[in-house]
Amino acid sequence: METKQIEKVLKAPAPHMVGDGFRVHNFFPSGYEINMSPFFLMDYGSKIEFSARKEPRGVGVHPHRGFETVTIAYHGAVAHHDSSGNSGVIYPGDVQWMTAASGILHKEYHEAQYSLAGGPFQMVQLWINLPAKDKMARPKYQAVKQADMTHFDLPENGGKIEIIAGNYNGLKGNASTFTPIELYNARLNKGGKATFNFPENFNTGFMVIEGSIKINGSETAVADNFVHFKNKGEEIKIEALENSVILILSGEPIEEPIVQYGPFLMNTEAEIHQAIEDYNQGRFGYLEE
Repeated sequence: METKQIEKVLKAPAPHMVGDGFRVHNFFPSGYEINMSPFFLMDYGSKIEFSARKEPRGVGVHPHRGFETVTIAYHGAVAHHDSSGNSGVIYPGDVQWMTAASGILHKEYHEAQYSLAGGPFQMVQLWINLPAKDKMARPKYQAVKQADMTHFDLPENGGKIEIIAGNYNGLKGNASTFTPIELYNARLNKGGKATFNFPENFNTGFMVIEGSIKINGSETAVADNFVHFKNKGEEIKIEALENSVILILSGEPIEEPIVQYGPFLMNTEAEIHQAIEDYNQGRFGYLEE
């Protein structure tokens, strides 16, 4: 099997605030012009200490249409509410998978008890595009708790692969997807090794959350680096140079036009205008601030 080579190891772009609760580095589409379809956006919240506060920080009510938001917690805790009646809290290791699709309002805040205590905070949020045929599907919400995640134990106490979506070594992740997507957390002990195999045409990237790794026996990536791979070859081997956590993303590209306007991700300008009208007319439902 041919090795999938690295295109580039990318350092974290300058951070910016989303609301008052999320300091993020946007790796794509703004930070770097790379094709990671079906992943349209990745905001990486590198580790930061938030002071204790009575009033939780966060992002108030806002709309989405045409895609999914996936939030992965590493430190801290986030509460979610949306206009379809879903709500939940994700703690370290948990994942929140919200399908906005035809339209939804939601808000995200630091969980109340975490806010009162303060402490380290580290998250990733992905926007996953939907194909045209599913953009107006019914919204849904998937809560994927770490305790319930399917995982594969690596040999020789190398660590484990938590399978959020897709398949690894014959084990299937909990989250359902509209297009083929592989999404894992690799939690490796120092010296731990793991091998991944993805179709050549899948867009693939590794976000190093903690630690440092050697890739394919040569190049090194450290915490807060994003590793973007070429669309050639299938196999990737990694070795942890210290205890490490790596978010693995790979997916079949959606070969359709994209038109983005703020929180809307559609295929045509006309669909964007319709989304704006539907939002202004209250067709996304209601959610109290």
